[in-house]
Order: sequence, then C-alpha cells, then structure tokens
Amino acid sequence: MSLLTKHLRSSIMKLSKRAQQTQAKLQATANLPGGPVFRNAQNFPDRVALRDHISSYTYANIYLSANELSKEITQLVHGRTGERVLFMCPNDANYVITLWAIWMSGQIAVPLSPMHPKNILLYYANDCASKLIITTSEYADLMQKVSKNTHNRMHVLDEKLKLNCTQKVTTSQNDLEGGLPLEFYDNNNALILYTSGTTGSPKGVVLSHKNLQFQISTLVDAWKWSSNDVILHTLPLHHVHGIVNALLCPLHIGAKTIMLKKFNANNVWSYLLGINAKPEDRKISVYMAVPTIYNKLIEEYDRVFKADNKMVEYIRNTMKNKIRLMVSGSAGLPVPICERWKEISGHRLLERYGMTETGMTLSHVYESDREPGNVGIPLPGVSIRLVEDDENSEELKTILECSNVDGELKFTEKVYKSENHKGELLVKGDGIFREYYNRPEATRKEFTNDGWFKTGDICEYLAEKKVFKIVGRKSVDIIKSGGYKLSALEIEAKLLLHPDIQECAVVGLEDETWGQQVAAFVVPKQDKEITLENLRKWSEDKMPKYWVPKVLKIMNSIPKNAMGKVNKKELAKSFS
Repeated sequence: MSLLTKHLRSSIMKLSKRAQQTQAKLQATANLPGGPVFRNAQNFPDRVALRDHISSYTYANIYLSANELSKEITQLVHGRTGERVLFMCPNDANYVITLWAIWMSGQIAVPLSPMHPKNILLYYANDCASKLIITTSEYADLMQKVSKNTHNRMHVLDEKLKLNCTQKVTTSQNDLEGGLPLEFYDNNNALILYTSGTTGSPKGVVLSHKNLQFQISTLVDAWKWSSNDVILHTLPLHHVHGIVNALLCPLHIGAKTIMLKKFNANNVWSYLLGINAKPEDRKISVYMAVPTIYNKLIEEYDRVFKADNKMVEYIRNTMKNKIRLMVSGSAGLPVPICERWKEISGHRLLERYGMTETGMTLSHVYESDREPGNVGIPLPGVSIRLVEDDENSEELKTILECSNVDGELKFTEKVYKSENHKGELLVKGDGIFREYYNRPEATRKEFTNDGWFKTGDICEYLAEKKVFKIVGRKSVDIIKSGGYKLSALEIEAKLLLHPDIQECAVVGLEDETWGQQVAAFVVPKQDKEITLENLRKWSEDKMPKYWVPKVLKIMNSIPKNAMGKVNKKELAKSFS
C-alpha cells in the first residue's frame, strides 16, 4: 500500500469518525433530560435555524438576540419569574426570538394570534393575569388598546434586534449559556395555550417545560427528525401543531425551518417543488398541514398543473423523492383528500391525533403503510384507555388499556384481539398538561381519580389492523338517532364521495321522534346543484338508511377556526 493511499485512508477514517461524532452529538439532543430548546443552540451555532421573508438566521443569531431581549424582559417585570407574558408576533424570526427570550428570563409565554378580535385578546389578558405584552410595530396599535384596558406594560420590539440577528457572529461556548439554571426549568411552567372554547369560556392550558420536552423528544424520535431536515412552516403559531410539532421539533434537533408569513397555495407549491426558490431553500424534506390546507393545495394543483402531463409526472417524482415526511392533523382527514394527495405526490400522509392538553398521543408508525381512516397507535411513553359510562356506577368502565412498547402494543387489560372496542379515549403520560390556569375545579373534572385525562373523543380499536380510529367527539360527533349511535365523521366521509360535494359537516339536531336527526351542511362543487331528494337517492347504496341526512343546508363555505376545525355546536344553532 502506497504512502498516498495510507494517507488518504487515514484522512477518510478521521473525517468519518468526526462526522459520526458530530451526528451523535446532534442526535443526543433529542434525548436531553430537560430544559427549553434554546439550550441546544450551542450544539449547532452556525447552522441556519430559520429563514423568513427577510433573511436567514443561524442558531447563534437567534440565541444572542433572544438573550438580549430576555434582559429587557427581566427589567420590565422587576426581576420576578413566573409572570405571564403575552406576545403577538408575525410568523417570522421575531416569534422565535421572543419565545426564547421569555423562557430565558423565566417567564410563561402566552402566544396570541392577530386573527383574534380585540375582545378575545382582552379576555386572555385578564384571564391569565398577564403582566407584560410584547409585540412588533405591525401590531402595536391593536396591542396598545389591549395594554391600556388590562393595565399591562407593553414592549414593542426594536427592529434593530432582528436586523442584528442577520449578522454573522463568532461565538464561544460561554456566549450560548444564558437563561436560568436547569433546575428552574425542571420545576416551572413554560406555556399557556387557550382552547377554542366550544364549551363555555376558553381555558388556558398550562404546559410545563417538562411537558414540552417530553412531547418534542417523543416526536423527534417517532418521526425520525434529523439535523438535515428542512421544514416548510405555514401553520398558525398559537396552537400545539404550529408551535410544538412544526417549530420546536426542528429547533430542538438543529434542523432548518422555512417560515412563511401565511399560507398561500401557489407559494407553497413553489417551495415544495423548488420553483423560483433560492438554492439553499430547495431541499424541503418535511411539511405539516391541516386537511383544509391539503384540500386547497389540491384545488390549486387542479387549476394550474393537472392538464400538463409532464408537470404531473415532475411533481410526483420531485415530491416522492425529495420530501421524506408529510403530516396531516388538527382535524379528521377525509379519505378522498388522502387518496388524491397520494395520487398527486406519491405520499401517504402520516395522520396523528393530539390535543392542546396532551400534545400528540397517537400516530401512524413512521415505517408503516399509513392506511387512511385511522391514527395509528400510542406514541412511545403514552398510555391510553378506552372507557364507557357504567349505568350501575359513577365510575367509568374500562374496556381497553394499552401503551406502546418498542413499537408494539402492550395491553394491560385482557383484550380479545378478534374484537373491536369503542369508548371514550383517556390518556396518561409525561406530556399531559398541568392544569387549566386558575381553574382547579375545571381541571379536576377532566381527570379521573387515578390520573387519566378524559379527552372527550370517542375512539375505536380496530383489532384486525391493530390500530386506533377517532370516531368523533363524545358530545358533538356522536349522534343518537332511533336507538342507533351514529358517527358524524363516518357519515361525512361517505358524503364526501359524492361527485358534486366539495365540503360537508354533519351534526345531530334534536328531534322528538328520533331523539336526534342527521343534518348535513354541504358546499357543492362549482356550478353543481344538490337537493335533499337527490342526495337521499344517491345515498341509498352508499350508507345505512339511518345514516342518510334528513335535513340539508346548502352553504357557500363552512366556517372553521385557524386550525381547520368546525364549531358544530354553532352550526347546529343556525338550523333553529
């Protein structure tokens, strides 16, 4: 062997060893014992953390700007910790800087949305007894009104803070060791997220730093996140989906986030396909969205690309080969959308189930067929229980209880594997929220005596497939009619197969004869007409007779919240 060959082999081995050590260091961050994600920045200071509509920012850039802001926050709250800090920022680097700064100073972050009207913002500020509001000049006028009416101090971010964030910096280990001692984060709260408030006033869901750390590390492992990932982020940043799944996970592992200010179907297609994108932004590997977004992307595809066979082939090949993961959540994914997306992109969407109170609890296994219509199995570290009301007792009757052990279901109750089981879903795990802020009674009602959180969702175990399916909400999507228990979601899935129906929502209306009758809100496709009579005729061989809607209301669109969910209680009222 020549000296040159020996030298090359030695060099390759050294480089390989160094690469393995670097990858091991990055991968180890997925299993850190605790603390906010900003603590991981020291592992990859020079990597690009985020790109927004203005510039790119390294982990060191964001960290140093956040640390600077954290000192201002500490002064504004007179050196205290644990204060609730409301913040409203656009979907850009300012959001991450502010969130990290709030945590660095030891406060609790309460993210707000510009989509919320002023009265809702006032409610949040009063309900959580906030002491400080942080915003940008873009929202200063709106938040000034909230500040004045709630006696909150307000801090408008200096644009120089973000501009400084784009400069190249050289850092040492000590430069990226801000924040409070790890023990503080092990024992304190991080975030308050408000529920949609479909029943009563919205409640503030309190998540601790340990809750978030569990949720993040679980998803990083289950969905195979790596530092080489690039995620396109188009979700609102006041929900678990947008904050934890699509932002904190990539920040935790050293990946890159391309953040758009808002969703635009044409713009998203450009990024997914690398059209007109900067070279460094052409490698989108992860995308997460709600079913409504996927539906809009399909509509844009049909409008722009469908007629061009070469473009159809290019899109499918590009997305199938360059994107490794596409996720759908926050609302049930209709099977027709799932199948159409598979046809367009070559991707079977990964479906998962979670709540503000629990984070993600059920998910398709990453290396599975991801059959549509179910949400897989419990994530590692999560236990679930199916229960039903016991007529002879105030206690809930356990039907099934299981957890995920090394990717396999482990049942803690005797279960007949050949039988399906259906009941209300209860959840237990380290990701479950601590409490509803300042509502001990409401918190107590949502937990069983032995510590299980009651989701209010009806879930079915499909024994043959060994997966779980969300049937619907206990109080909204289960319709009791003529002695039958019907799933509104299952009826919706059938109606969406109608060639002239674009969108639909099914609710139960009170009826003296039937208890409840099935009512459908339907959005027809363009230039199509649907009547109750022809819908019933079409349904004859598609669903049981007692599933067929007895009431029909044609609409131009079905109102949804920011995460694509329909408030069915409000819809039902429109019939009265």
